[in-house]
Amino acid sequence: MATFDLAIVGAGIVGLGHALAAARRGKRVVVIDRDAQANGASVRNFGFVTVTGQGAGDCWSLARRARDVWVEIADAAGIDILQRGLVLAGRLPESEAVIEAFLASEMGEGCERLGAGQALSHVPCLRPEAARFALYSPHEVRVESRQAVPLVARFLTERHGVEFRWGTSVVAVEAPRLITADGGVIEAEAVIICPGDEFTALFPERIAAYGVTRCKLQMMRVRPATPVSLGTAVMSDLGLGRYLGYAELPEAEPLKRRLDAEMVAHRENGIHLIVTQSADGSLVVGDSHHYAATPDPFGSDEVDQLILDEFDAVLDLPGRTVTERWIGTYASASGRWRFTDKPSDSVRIVVVTSGCGASTAFGIGEETIGELYGRQELYGQHG
Repeated sequence: MATFDLAIVGAGIVGLGHALAAARRGKRVVVIDRDAQANGASVRNFGFVTVTGQGAGDCWSLARRARDVWVEIADAAGIDILQRGLVLAGRLPESEAVIEAFLASEMGEGCERLGAGQALSHVPCLRPEAARFALYSPHEVRVESRQAVPLVARFLTERHGVEFRWGTSVVAVEAPRLITADGGVIEAEAVIICPGDEFTALFPERIAAYGVTRCKLQMMRVRPATPVSLGTAVMSDLGLGRYLGYAELPEAEPLKRRLDAEMVAHRENGIHLIVTQSADGSLVVGDSHHYAATPDPFGSDEVDQLILDEFDAVLDLPGRTVTERWIGTYASASGRWRFTDKPSDSVRIVVVTSGCGASTAFGIGEETIGELYGRQELYGQHG
């Protein structure tokens, strides 16, 4: 019978964040996942580790820490950082007050307002009229999620001796024992369950108490007709009306009213624009948000077209083509961006309920491990 200090159920980015934090303390860690590799929200996103615009408080501060960890491990894990920074291009007059209020807040540290010409120096294909009021942040980094997440798992195995049990379903947690579907038993002093949007396999009644549902999103890969280089990721006015770090500012109310009145379909479909660039020059573009306990698995061309309409309003890329489309789902809950539940002294359930797992998981992992094992200084560690 295998015995570990810590067993983690779920090998998405939240599970990996906890594995890294525990392994850095010298803990013997096993990560168990029902799939052959990470296949959920962790690999179906922009790879955009977002700090600026995250909700004020712990979401923003944990995102800052998670960004630092991504940078710390990137070289050793063989992960390429493809872009740094963000240009948020605002074209509506109401966006100016939101940007100014954000810059005046604690979260605006290191950010600056740009003129259209300055914004174009970062994003040459930006339409000048789309960047009348531009916000620049240096804080973000961008990785290719579908490559980076497996590389984190490999790094944990090779550098820290973390064991992975792929294709293995845990059917019961009776700490210090985990029972797998094939009748196997794993012993661990502590257990962290990171189920993503799987709410019924383990402790369903405890997870249900948080009012969880699922969010479905649509995303695309767009190839420019001629090569273009985006120096940063790109967002637009719709992001100011949706990301809580902006949208919860009092100054955002006029902007949200205008968006509700003039971009009805975009708002009803939870659309805001993010554009990131991959190593091959293609662009990852999205996204939309629809909520249901069991979202349907079908993509809507109408929703994709709304996303592309905003893309074309912001970026001047005639002849661009869509080469790939996909759907993602993640856990969602009203009024909270994450939760940690404590079934017992040695068991935790950790769920990110706002789609920002890639941006916060390494920070959350350090927090959870600190609470389980006692806090110690992790900041600035490498490897």
